[in-house]
Amino acid sequence: MRFGVLGTGWVGKAIATKLIEVGHEVRLGSRHTDSPVVAQWVKENGDRASGGSLAEAAEFAEIVFNCSAGLGTMEALEAAGANNLADKIIIDLANPVIASGRIEPPTLDIANIDSLGERIQRRYPASRVVKTLNTINFNVMVNPGLVPGDHVVFVSGDDQDAKDQTAAILGEFGWPADRIVDLGDITTARGVEMYIGLFSRLFLKYRHVNFNITIVKDPDAVPILSPDS
Repeated sequence: MRFGVLGTGWVGKAIATKLIEVGHEVRLGSRHTDSPVVAQWVKENGDRASGGSLAEAAEFAEIVFNCSAGLGTMEALEAAGANNLADKIIIDLANPVIASGRIEPPTLDIANIDSLGERIQRRYPASRVVKTLNTINFNVMVNPGLVPGDHVVFVSGDDQDAKDQTAAILGEFGWPADRIVDLGDITTARGVEMYIGLFSRLFLKYRHVNFNITIVKDPDAVPILSPDS
């Protein structure tokens, strides 16, 4: 498939490189068309790698990964162009973090009654937004084997087919199907975005980012809510 990756930071380059490794074509999109970061990444990743503007990456893609910094996501998607995003899956990895520049737990620009994932879906109703991978560091995103055990990744979105396609891509990254937890519609992105507060505390405790969480359930528990609750 053809993927457009918006964002040239650690996350964007990790995702783009992994997609190349598993056989896809990738255009890495930058705000700056002459980005030396993009040029170097293309040089390192062969014939299936290309670079361009955010709009060129989105136009090229069948599926778009949003790996832009959370506070700049809406601006980045605007530059990518609504027409280039229409009828496509947008896999959103961003967290709307307000960075202080100090080593301390971050605050979120969006929380509680909204999420960045929801804002993207409202702004681009012709696209299908799936929130995922934002609860783990970029190296674990593309190599879950760095962390032992049955740790999990979450997906949120309104379109089941889009979530299924996203899960298939996560499978190519090394995530087994039984460790991909579908939380439900795009409003569930609120929970995974707010998890960044706990993630940051764990980072401050352990002083590295090669960790994740798992879910342990009582196999004999009786449901206390109906599926429609």
